Amino acid sequence: MLEWAYSGVNSSVPRNVGPKCAEYLTPTRRVIETLIATILVTFAISWGLKRITLPKSTLYVNQDRLGKRILLIFMSLILGMEIGFKFSSKTVIYLLNPCHVTTMMQLYLLAAEPSQAVTAIFRIHLNLLNGPLLAYLFPETASRQIFVDKAIYYIQHGLMVVIPYYLLRVGGVYNVEPLSDLSWSVLSYGLNLAYHFWVLQAFALPAQVNLNHMLCPAVLDPFEGPNYRVWATIHQFLLCPILCKLFCVASNFLLTQFPVTRVEKWNQIPIDRPITEEVLPCKQIAIARDSTPQTGWENGHTHVD
Repeated sequence: MLEWAYSGVNSSVPRNVGPKCAEYLTPTRRVIETLIATILVTFAISWGLKRITLPKSTLYVNQDRLGKRILLIFMSLILGMEIGFKFSSKTVIYLLNPCHVTTMMQLYLLAAEPSQAVTAIFRIHLNLLNGPLLAYLFPETASRQIFVDKAIYYIQHGLMVVIPYYLLRVGGVYNVEPLSDLSWSVLSYGLNLAYHFWVLQAFALPAQVNLNHMLCPAVLDPFEGPNYRVWATIHQFLLCPILCKLFCVASNFLLTQFPVTRVEKWNQIPIDRPITEEVLPCKQIAIARDSTPQTGWENGHTHVD
């Protein structure tokens, strides 16, 4: 009944679709791994939720910037074209892949009004940037027959890195926790693991489509074998937080120290009300003021401590 969503998946691409891929792991192995993953998900989410903190108040003005609107329009067009290609090629099921979900999160961040929910989603999505990295290191464009479709693949994943960098530059509600705080990384890992084993696997098995390699390993997977999902669970637990922290450190360097990209016009102004580190773990020590005094406070980029 839902063949319109996956009947166009290219079966000529190795380990892309079909019963051979779906039967790579035995049903017993899948059940055991899913149960173990559920235990890990429960622990990671409960551990993270008990330790995460959010600023009770953040200084922000003029969040509706031209750059945000341009990125929102451009990414919306890219995602819209991607959705159009998926419907026309009967591969709608691929919209469940994590990078598309992360893209929708970024569209929300660009469009939503400032709130604590925006800060929470922003911090969570920074731990999902392994998607763009893996997409460039191991591109999977063999099933994309049209040049424009292949170009969209690279543009979308490139924008997925540009958008969080720009939002960190905007500052305000787009802030991060200290480098030593791993609570958001652990929480994000639990949510990511749950999405793979509970959602992707549930759709991949009946359709026999290898969504994000939940059915069988990629051809170039160095951990190929019956334990490939176990190894993926381990190396992504390490890669996601490390990549998130490196991205924050690199962004902080580019925004505050690198001469070409440093924001030189912003004055360092002390916050005019006491905010403790426990309440506001992400210290904003640079807050931009508009050149015209009547506009009041503006957002500064958030330094990474």
